[in-house]
Amino acid sequence: MPNTLAEWLNYLEALHPKTIALGLERVAQVKQRLNLQPGFPIITVGGTNGKGSVCAMLESILHAAGYRVGCYTSPHLLHYNERVRIAKQQANDTELCAAFAEIEQARGETSLTYFEFGTLAAMQCFIAHKVDVAILEVGLGGRLDAVNVFDSDCAVIASVDIDHTDYLGDTREKIAFEKAGIFRGGKVAICADNDVPLAMTQYAEKIGAQLWRIGSEFSFTPHQNQWDYRSKLNARGSLPYPALRGAFQLNNASAALAALDVLKDRLPVSMEAVRRGLGEVQLAGRFQFVPGKPTLILDVAHNPQAARSLAQNLAGMPACPHTYAVFAMLKDKDMAGVAKAFGSHIDTWLVAGIATPRGASAAELVQALRQAGAGGEMLSFDNIAEAVSYAYKAAGENDRIIAFGSFHTVAEVMAARGLSISR
Repeated sequence: MPNTLAEWLNYLEALHPKTIALGLERVAQVKQRLNLQPGFPIITVGGTNGKGSVCAMLESILHAAGYRVGCYTSPHLLHYNERVRIAKQQANDTELCAAFAEIEQARGETSLTYFEFGTLAAMQCFIAHKVDVAILEVGLGGRLDAVNVFDSDCAVIASVDIDHTDYLGDTREKIAFEKAGIFRGGKVAICADNDVPLAMTQYAEKIGAQLWRIGSEFSFTPHQNQWDYRSKLNARGSLPYPALRGAFQLNNASAALAALDVLKDRLPVSMEAVRRGLGEVQLAGRFQFVPGKPTLILDVAHNPQAARSLAQNLAGMPACPHTYAVFAMLKDKDMAGVAKAFGSHIDTWLVAGIATPRGASAAELVQALRQAGAGGEMLSFDNIAEAVSYAYKAAGENDRIIAFGSFHTVAEVMAARGLSISR
């Protein structure tokens, strides 16, 4: 049996023939054998984009309110431990290895994927640490995702757009149906997308879930230096803008507050905790500004909706002499759709390959950029580190460098610049 966390992760990656194998039967069997029965409230968060931000805000606010919070997210950027946090501290190698070993013994002949192992291990850690509440981020879709083996007390969908079409379907309605699978009858489900798909409404009605839609059951009103929130259960005024930057963060913040309203009898949260939580929230790689000159902006945007949001955020920034983009993507993503979102916002594209089986080559990305009609100069690099190095040599102190396209891209830029995530 493996000994170190690195050995365990290598073992888990090789254990199942597929990286992604959707379905709950296998993971439910092992969950039952492990007798994983959480006695605390669970908030399950899904969505094409924004789910990481919603999880981070919920975690920050509930932590500020004094609760012991378990938070499970994916993927990680630099270290696997980022995926499992208790009281805002990453789980250590020893407890993750112990959880993996227990799962390995319990599974018998049942095959589990890397993500399924991780989901069960996270819940083992949360139960062992006696958390007050668990926040579970969906890995892919919802209905057949491993986190859905645990019943949520409140489900949140941050947004619905086209992504992972091989697994979830090629229309927004098909994808919405898969994401709505985390809803539970008799519970509240929250949707922060401004255009709630019909499939989501119909599914909620079919199973008897109460659907809260942004702009209806809950909403927000922005002001110059603050914003107001209201729902059918509560109202909170004069709130600070979230520390997470971006035009869509008020949708995400409102969804988080709506979930807290739904659970307020079990998890009451003061205005002071809400204000502090919003002001202190951190999430690496989401329109993240790295101090220094030139400005470095990190964003994991890897689908057209996220790219449009990033482009909108850039458009709202003060003009700068030159914008460099360190750009690398996975080849099973909509490369042209992402490129199309940026119009004239990028002056120089520094296009790099990703050295994984799913990684697109620099040549493939350049072709996608040209097909999308992207403007600006295009330079190709063998890897992301070379592209970052070039950017810093070429950029003036008043220029900006944007690194985006995938979690791999941001992680490699962080590694190249010696950046870390607090543990």
